[in-house]
Amino acid sequence: MPKNKNATLTEGKFLSLMSASLKGISQVILIENVITGLIILLSLTIYSYYLGLIALISAIIGTLIGKLGGADEDSVNQGLFGYNSVLTGLALTLLLTGANQWIFVLIGAAVAAILTAAMMHFMKNTGIPILTLPFIIVTWFTLLVSYRLEAIQLSASLVPQDLAHWELNTAGKVNWLEGTFTGIGQVFFLDNPYCGALLFIAVFWASWKFGLFAILGNAVALLTSYVLGGEHSLIFMGLYGYNAILTSLAVALVFNQNRKHIATISGISAACLTVPITASVTTWLLPYGLPSLTMPFILSTWIFLGAKKVLPNL
Repeated sequence: MPKNKNATLTEGKFLSLMSASLKGISQVILIENVITGLIILLSLTIYSYYLGLIALISAIIGTLIGKLGGADEDSVNQGLFGYNSVLTGLALTLLLTGANQWIFVLIGAAVAAILTAAMMHFMKNTGIPILTLPFIIVTWFTLLVSYRLEAIQLSASLVPQDLAHWELNTAGKVNWLEGTFTGIGQVFFLDNPYCGALLFIAVFWASWKFGLFAILGNAVALLTSYVLGGEHSLIFMGLYGYNAILTSLAVALVFNQNRKHIATISGISAACLTVPITASVTTWLLPYGLPSLTMPFILSTWIFLGAKKVLPNL
């Protein structure tokens, strides 16, 4: 019996939606690859089935908004409307609490996709990518709103700190192996080295170059933060590494227009720069009880990509 035409059409639309959604997950690390997205989703689900579910639903929400909103089909199918929704969904799941938490998580994922579209429009003539800025704006605003609206409840892990009484604590164990794998894990808020190892597999699946620069970016961040006297607990939890990994991939590979050796130097230099930027942004946000998220990645990447507009050999 011939297959029903409507059923075939529906199946095609579903597969297209899932493909774009999985690419939305992989685009968090600047990669457009369905299998990479699937491996990342597996890593999240192993860490927490709930986080895995939220990541998938958030990616679908972002993708649907792009499709139903009539966005450029190529952009939607590349996952460009999904990755900010994924990060927002994960962040709000971990940083909010309360019975109605999931409602605000899904609303946040939807708003992130809409803000992604708005920022694509505002920045289309600059030649500078929006990166994860929509995710940061939605997450920060939601966390700050919790101080004024009782319905949104903030996790107890986020506590504003007085800088006058804050002290740098460089004590703690030195575990270079753990720091290697937790760095990439923190891109998705995962502090498990085994899940981090699976994420490296996801990156290498897409491209050995991406895998190599992910390792280089993390190694550079580990060494730079250690030499500069950063807190060991933060270094080896990967909190200096994840921004460096994203920056290295962005500057050296994804948005590179230079010769290979210049791109490598730029990528490593940009990764190094994320360390003092991370320290600065984290300190700036302490009194507000906000996490730095991927703002160091954005600032360092924008600095190098913007400078290239004037200094093309940089």
